[in-house]
Amino acid sequence: MPEIWLSYGPTDVVLDVKAENLEKQISSGGVNLTDSQIISKLESLDMSKPTEFVIMEYSKTVQKVISVLLDVCTQKSLPKPKFLVDKSNLNFVKNIFSDPTISISEFNASRFSSANLVFISEMEFDGLFGYDTISTKLLRRFGKDHMLEAYEKREGNLPLPGYELKTIDIAKKFTDGFEISAIEIVANQTGVVDVATGHPSSTALLSKSLSSIAVHEMEKHRVAIISTGKETSNETLSRSLSSIWNCSNAIKEEGLIILLAECKNGLGSEAIQQYVEGRINLDRLKSPSKYIDGMDDLLFLTEMQKKFGIGIVSILPHLFTKDKLGMIPFSGAKEAMDYVLKTYGDRQKIAIVSDGSHVLLR
Repeated sequence: MPEIWLSYGPTDVVLDVKAENLEKQISSGGVNLTDSQIISKLESLDMSKPTEFVIMEYSKTVQKVISVLLDVCTQKSLPKPKFLVDKSNLNFVKNIFSDPTISISEFNASRFSSANLVFISEMEFDGLFGYDTISTKLLRRFGKDHMLEAYEKREGNLPLPGYELKTIDIAKKFTDGFEISAIEIVANQTGVVDVATGHPSSTALLSKSLSSIAVHEMEKHRVAIISTGKETSNETLSRSLSSIWNCSNAIKEEGLIILLAECKNGLGSEAIQQYVEGRINLDRLKSPSKYIDGMDDLLFLTEMQKKFGIGIVSILPHLFTKDKLGMIPFSGAKEAMDYVLKTYGDRQKIAIVSDGSHVLLR
């Protein structure tokens, strides 16, 4: 019996699948860069002047690039950069850095006027914009007045990850107004695959590099079990849903996707929160007068459920996942496997996606 380990929160859980039930195990590709290769791709950054790095979302690959930058500063006797991070992640990031001399403080909108501001993040896919870039992150965070325009320009009511969409032009236009720099990272489950530096409008071109390692052309599957592949992508339900969008085109009608996502920080979306509390109805989603954070994910989820079933292994209350959102909740991977074999038969083949945040199935 193959033993497959899948990311779930800060740990991995085992999924016991009989050989006759395993259709395919899918993960992202790409060759990881060495430290020297990462350094060469960061050469255009001028580290000799005071620099403030904004950590938009922590991941092991973001930590890896920061570690390389700090090594360069030490080797060249350059001043260490300061780091800014959201208040919610401040204590967590402080615990990551072992050097007490490194300055780590809270980031907010007033910091945009700071000189030499460099945003650092890992690129992924996005159902509304096609790609989740530094530009789209900044728009979602600080350009809420423009999000309704992007939402209205969506192409249909289903997610379109990995496509060149008009919606992303709104994000690029928004960030064009800021004199900032960016470090955009493409990664797989084991390391850094590519890095680009420059203004966020130019680093977004790294999307071609992401697609080159992520896209898998294949026939449709009836059942797929998906892990996001990294802790930061399954901290909330909203954050983890993108792994479903990435794999949705490879699922047959009336099939089933089961997502492994701990969701230790809850729903992670104002729109989903309002929906489970009965403060927003689904009729408002298609033509809203105002954009609410996470509205696109709620729309995509409800439309996807018309095509196939969605199950989830998480710590979220069943009141949210089952009663309000119509998902099939499981307490663990074994229970999910038992459900598949009982529902679809002992010989049902199952596709396993171990790195849903870095994979795109078509």
